Amino acid sequence: MTYLFLLIGFALLIKGADYFVEGASKIAQSLRVSPLLIGLTIVAFGTSAPEASVSFIAAFEGNSDVAVGNVVGSNIFNITFILGVTALVFPLLVQNETIRKEIPFALLGAVALLLLISDIQLQSSDSIIISRTEGIMLLLFFAVFLYYVFEVARKDRLNIEENPADIENTSKMKNTFLTIGGLAAIVFGGNLVVENSIQIALSLGMSETLVGLTIVAVGTSLPELVTSITAALKKQVEIALGNIIGSNIFNIFFILGTSAAIHPLTVDSKIFMDVWLMIFVTILVMVLARTQYKISRIEGTVLAVIYIIYVVFIILRN
Repeated sequence: MTYLFLLIGFALLIKGADYFVEGASKIAQSLRVSPLLIGLTIVAFGTSAPEASVSFIAAFEGNSDVAVGNVVGSNIFNITFILGVTALVFPLLVQNETIRKEIPFALLGAVALLLLISDIQLQSSDSIIISRTEGIMLLLFFAVFLYYVFEVARKDRLNIEENPADIENTSKMKNTFLTIGGLAAIVFGGNLVVENSIQIALSLGMSETLVGLTIVAVGTSLPELVTSITAALKKQVEIALGNIIGSNIFNIFFILGTSAAIHPLTVDSKIFMDVWLMIFVTILVMVLARTQYKISRIEGTVLAVIYIIYVVFIILRN
């Protein structure tokens, strides 16, 4: 039954992502905003629901390692493996605004997290804690990001010419239903995959720590992976890229901020190196995007290989 539920989970993920991307792209057209903006908001926040649920539950239970590790692991997976595989499917064209504003905002989140976990280095503290105050500060950064998104949306509506043929209400309802239904299938399918993968891994003798660092982080990012690949196959590259960058911003500022506000997070010093890697790969993506305003298949391969090397490293480390 475990293997059956695993297959059902994958089926829900794939089909749900198909409907989700289709509905979201049509909503972007009807609202007269760019697909990138929809990717940064509706798609990114929706596909980050598994990370949110895992981290919030972990924070409530006082399990800080899971809450922080899940966010950092998911962000590294997003910016390396998901971005890399998506670029392999279809090279990702990158807009100037994304290079100048959205990717730097994701980098700001990574650097902010590095500073928050530098208690030992900066304050000679015995332990590393992300306090409630620091969590609220992360949420304020998220509020600034939302303000930026709404301003971009307002300008988009002024710049994009209206389609002469107005979209009917029935069509809007259908697109909304496709998006919500697709998202529900993604989240439910993702949960099935994570839960049953953990059972299979533990039965094969893997430790809980290793399962948490690999399967939970990758499993909660499956919605981003499937949604981005589906968007790339449909040549909706702006949604694919917006989903990845938006998810990383959402994960640090909102999910980690809310988790710390719920319960101060004690951080394992081991994760310091992982946060440095997250900063490095975010800068790398920004540099790669700036050279030709796209992420090519070769560059995508490099990003995916970086993640594979990272997984080997954390398996040996743990």
